[in-house]
Amino acid sequence: MLDAPSNLGLRPPTPTTVPGCAKAPGALRDQGLVARLGARDAGCLTAPRFDTGDWQPGDGVSQAVEIAEYSRKLADRIDGILDEGEFPLVLGGDCSILLGAGVAMRRRAKARGGKCGLVFMDGHSDFRHPGNAPYVGAAAGEDLALVTGRGQPDLTDIDGLRPYFPPASTAVLGIRDGDAHRMELTATGIAHRTVPQLRSAGAIRSAEWAIDRLGDVGGFWLHVDVDILDSSVMPAVDSPDSGGIAHGELQQLIEVFTSYEECLGMELTVFDPDYDPDGEYAAAIVDTLVRGLTS
Repeated sequence: MLDAPSNLGLRPPTPTTVPGCAKAPGALRDQGLVARLGARDAGCLTAPRFDTGDWQPGDGVSQAVEIAEYSRKLADRIDGILDEGEFPLVLGGDCSILLGAGVAMRRRAKARGGKCGLVFMDGHSDFRHPGNAPYVGAAAGEDLALVTGRGQPDLTDIDGLRPYFPPASTAVLGIRDGDAHRMELTATGIAHRTVPQLRSAGAIRSAEWAIDRLGDVGGFWLHVDVDILDSSVMPAVDSPDSGGIAHGELQQLIEVFTSYEECLGMELTVFDPDYDPDGEYAAAIVDTLVRGLTS
């Protein structure tokens, strides 16, 4: 278990505050996650200080230099865990930590002459980029676009590895029906299922469908943004939304995906303990994770 408490990919909630998701790893650990999973503690990769400075629309992704450097360091840490033959569970932080995982996976795929896949479980497509938006700014709302090669080169092409995940080897689950980028996902070859489609087929069959869509990959990474959950059961995120899935469905999805030997690692993102003063939602996340990873 590796902590990646970066909040660099978000905009500040107010002019005088910073996003609280950097506190998520600590809040989840406080619920006994390490012991309950019997995990090896791989420590914490401390993120740079959150400072958007005088960023303005049109400046590109905020804190991009810091995000790129953090992504390299996170990739190194993930590489080290994988080299030991272990399964990294990375506790974010916001969705920009996917870049670090992407760099690590692309390095390994390139060294082995293959390709790697991405299962992207998220309530939002996070596919904003300069080609479909008047401006970009928060990497956590652009992470899927960035890791599949759309966006500014200092984030999409770290160490010349663009794209970290080929669009045709990427499957998206859990976005809402009204997501603004659904048609573009289809046009770029990224397979996706909305929550109603996921429910219609069932969680287990939807997970198997996603694996099918990855194609011939040497391994895949599992991204889980907890805002895939309905806001009635998980309001402790920066952009809560109705129409999401339930904890039981998330547990089933995690269980199926991680049962494949090709699943090389997983990250959990966007939980914000600032909206969970009693620890109720942290406890629910940990219960779901433990059941999904140990069933």
